[in-house]
Amino acid sequence: MMLEAKNVRKQFDGQDVLKGIDLTVDKGDVVAILGPSGSGKTTFLRCLNFLERADQGQLTFDGEAFDLHAATRSDIARLRKKTAFVFQNYNLFLNKTVLQNVTLGLTVGAKMKKREAEEIAVHALERVGMADRLGSYPTQLSGGQQQRVAIARGLASSPEIIYFDEPTSALDPELIGEVLAVMRQLAEDGMTMLVVTHEMDFARNVSSKVLFMEGGRVIEAGPSGEFFLHPRQDRSREFIRSILEARQ
Repeated sequence: MMLEAKNVRKQFDGQDVLKGIDLTVDKGDVVAILGPSGSGKTTFLRCLNFLERADQGQLTFDGEAFDLHAATRSDIARLRKKTAFVFQNYNLFLNKTVLQNVTLGLTVGAKMKKREAEEIAVHALERVGMADRLGSYPTQLSGGQQQRVAIARGLASSPEIIYFDEPTSALDPELIGEVLAVMRQLAEDGMTMLVVTHEMDFARNVSSKVLFMEGGRVIEAGPSGEFFLHPRQDRSREFIRSILEARQ
């Protein structure tokens, strides 16, 4: 087991957003976190990486236990050295080149020498098909290219797990495929990933597990094949049916 979250709870303005979420992730798992808008998916993902402070919950990562509410700054820094987070809207520095965006975390955060950082960054950019745009600025790139740079930035830190928060939601339809192709390759390479997504084909064909949420609760969790072929809960069946009908 790489990661285990137990009883993760979060309120905003007195409203329960997460009502006791549990999740177990093994090394190499690709977990698709599904559910309608407002179900708490993104909040859960952000709590796991302390981008939001949970009100309650325990996280075990690589055998080390963290209190999701009371973890110290040093606890959080230590955990984040093993993780990467890919946001919906890329979060690139517009005044820095592609290469600089990827090396910044290595030279500033990890205190790595510039030459070594650039070698690692170029390799990461090669993995996402962006090594030919090292000197470009984000405004010179398409949304899909920017997201691939953001993924390379995450890969450069050699994370044990990557969290993706709806990585294709800000993209035009014709650009979604290039980002999903990169993610599919990462999955084939054995990268452990948690992916909040509305891309059902990715969830069905690439992910190994599904966590289906609604109203801040887990409605169903299990292997992806079982979820899509033989969902156990009525709400799961309704969700899958609505997705299929929307495509027609």
